[in-house]
Amino acid sequence: MRKLLYALAASMLLLTSWAHAQPELRSDHPERYTVVKGDTLWDISARFLEDPWQWPEIWHVNPQVENPHLIYPGDRLALVYIDGKPRLTKVTSNGVVKLSPKVRSEPIDTPIPAIPLDAISSFLSETRIVSAEEINGAPYVLEGEDGRIITGAGDRIYARGDKPADKVGIFRRSQEFRDPETGEFLGLEARSIARGDINAENGDVLTLSLTKSSEEVRIGDRLLVSEDRRLTTNFVPSSPDEELEGEMISVEGGVNQIGQFNVVAINRGEREGLKPGNVMAVLKSGNMVRDPVTNETIELPSERAGLLMVFQTYEKMSYGLILQATRPLSVGDKVTNP
Repeated sequence: MRKLLYALAASMLLLTSWAHAQPELRSDHPERYTVVKGDTLWDISARFLEDPWQWPEIWHVNPQVENPHLIYPGDRLALVYIDGKPRLTKVTSNGVVKLSPKVRSEPIDTPIPAIPLDAISSFLSETRIVSAEEINGAPYVLEGEDGRIITGAGDRIYARGDKPADKVGIFRRSQEFRDPETGEFLGLEARSIARGDINAENGDVLTLSLTKSSEEVRIGDRLLVSEDRRLTTNFVPSSPDEELEGEMISVEGGVNQIGQFNVVAINRGEREGLKPGNVMAVLKSGNMVRDPVTNETIELPSERAGLLMVFQTYEKMSYGLILQATRPLSVGDKVTNP
């Protein structure tokens, strides 16, 4: 019996490994493709694969294609078969498939990204999840110069509290996240409003010059250390290491329906093993219907309706970008391994 179980386990492992190594190609996939400005690795992979998140499986293993920083507009890609497996690789100007790396000199800001970074730039740059104690204890805006209650870039403002740093971000207390099932406090969103330089301090009164603003700065907004994070294109899609299930608990902008390229918050994070680049399937909750025979109200099964990629993780929650949506999604829809 034990040998039979071992054999079955080995067979399942082999089938899983084979399925992982054999992503399904689209029936209408091209044989060649020329990269254009505005492309992402997700876009290109979606032209070739039924499940674009599996793109690491088809990029031929060489530094030219494996590294997103080395895919540029104008590059020509070809679908070839190596050891019977489909692979994408570069084509030289004379039409020859090039499988070896080469050195090229290009500006560092020209490669195509993995996913559309403009959709998540504010979350990668400043907006963050903090504890209530952290934001409640941060310095706060008193007023602007000449008694102004609303200020913006180029203005001088005054704040009160201990100086956090020479360069600070101005944040506004936003959503408080709690687990919809357990009620556990997951974190508080501090939304980035502006940046500023602290020019002087008189006791606990700080004088700031606002250098940048995305919204008007108001009395009561908080000062936190400016992290000045760098945007990255190195999102490599992968399935979470462990089987997990969560829920979408919020969407940027507070809209009712969630679609492609919306940013959502989910109630799972680093403690559950989530990492940036993890891909999760979105399951649309089934409708509530009344049984015509028993008169009971029952919930229909959830159905897969989209994909999201996690791009920012915190201890108890994460932000993700909706990359596929076959129907309108909504807060409360489940997320699970793809």
